[in-house]
Amino acid sequence: MSFPVIALFFSLALCFIIRMPISLSMLAASIIYFLIKGPQMLGQVFTVITGNMYANYTMLAAPLFIFMANVLNESEVTDKIFAFCNGLLGRMKGGTAQVNVAISLIFSGMTGSAIADASGIGVMEIEQMKKEGYDAEFSAAITAASATVGPIFPPSIPMIIYAMLSGASVGKLFMGGVVPGVLLALFLAIYVGIVSYKRNYPSGVKMTLRQFGVATIKAAPALLTVIILLGGIYTGVCTPTEAGALASAYCLLIAIFIYHSLGWKKFVKIVRKSAANTATLALLTGTSMLFSFIIAREQVPAAVAKLVLGFTSNKYVFLLIVNIIFLLLGCVLDVSTIQLVFVPMVLPLVKAFNIDLVQFGVIICFNMMIGLSTPPFGMLLFIVTGLSKAKISGVIREILPMVLIMIGELFLMTYYSPIIMALPNHMAMAAGA
Repeated sequence: MSFPVIALFFSLALCFIIRMPISLSMLAASIIYFLIKGPQMLGQVFTVITGNMYANYTMLAAPLFIFMANVLNESEVTDKIFAFCNGLLGRMKGGTAQVNVAISLIFSGMTGSAIADASGIGVMEIEQMKKEGYDAEFSAAITAASATVGPIFPPSIPMIIYAMLSGASVGKLFMGGVVPGVLLALFLAIYVGIVSYKRNYPSGVKMTLRQFGVATIKAAPALLTVIILLGGIYTGVCTPTEAGALASAYCLLIAIFIYHSLGWKKFVKIVRKSAANTATLALLTGTSMLFSFIIAREQVPAAVAKLVLGFTSNKYVFLLIVNIIFLLLGCVLDVSTIQLVFVPMVLPLVKAFNIDLVQFGVIICFNMMIGLSTPPFGMLLFIVTGLSKAKISGVIREILPMVLIMIGELFLMTYYSPIIMALPNHMAMAAGA
């Protein structure tokens, strides 16, 4: 590697060590590279990068989903969904834990964020489970594990960013995440059932048929959000970006006119929070484009491809290596760092091995979400530990079997592609017809 590239990676590593945010780390490393390589290039490159970013129609979907998640969290719409799930699954052994899993699947169809799930409705889930006699550590662990479904089941903000990096279809990525998301929820529900019988956890809320009917009617407008999103995308009536705009407007309308839970003060808070979140994402996107430009210019992916192809020419061995490396990275780095720094380096290899970009995108997003629950730096671990007031060592002990379940599914979908590709392929066939 040339000296400017060595300086790029050295300065990036130094920024990570001093715990600088990933966006500022990539920006600082890129500026150092250009100062060494040729300061005159910097202005031109920034113009190209910002122009590409603002012209990227796909990225418009992300702030729309961020806004929708904030509307749902602030307007107490989640209370209605929680009551519906309680009526649906409460009679089961460990009913409230099962509700925890089910509501994460439903909520993931509205927000596309694991953090939004855990920090929003997670508060309600953990408090209810603790009241019913569940261990605080188990309550926190299942909340973190079930929140992982969020960015896998559509919509998914990480998949939108991956689509920007790779050029893959957002609609196909969303459809590719449906089956893996449902499977993960099913596997976690089975595990919860086994643990609940073993530890004699109680059944949850037992509603009469009339009470369940009332809860369903109240939750129906909120549940319709998922149908609007997925139905719009799957039928081809609208793009993911248009579906995000439509669903955001719908959530705003039901919060104001049906649930009467959103006033002017809350709306202003939502707009401010969404603007701040979008600004953070825009900074991440812009700096990642700048960093990716340097990586591509210096042909780093080509060097990585040459190294890996010299080691193996088998795409299944390559996928195994990538999964192991990214799982290990997930233990020590946050999702943004992995996605924006390391994913662009392996994309040329994905194309060289003729691996479908949609399949790889869902695999890599699933892999990164596992990292949110793995010690020592899993973000979800810290969120749910703070919410539950449990000891993090106990939460880690409880979540490890769930992490193993997620890793098992990861390798299942890696080597049996129809789990991911069945719906996108059907979607493509339907569009062709």
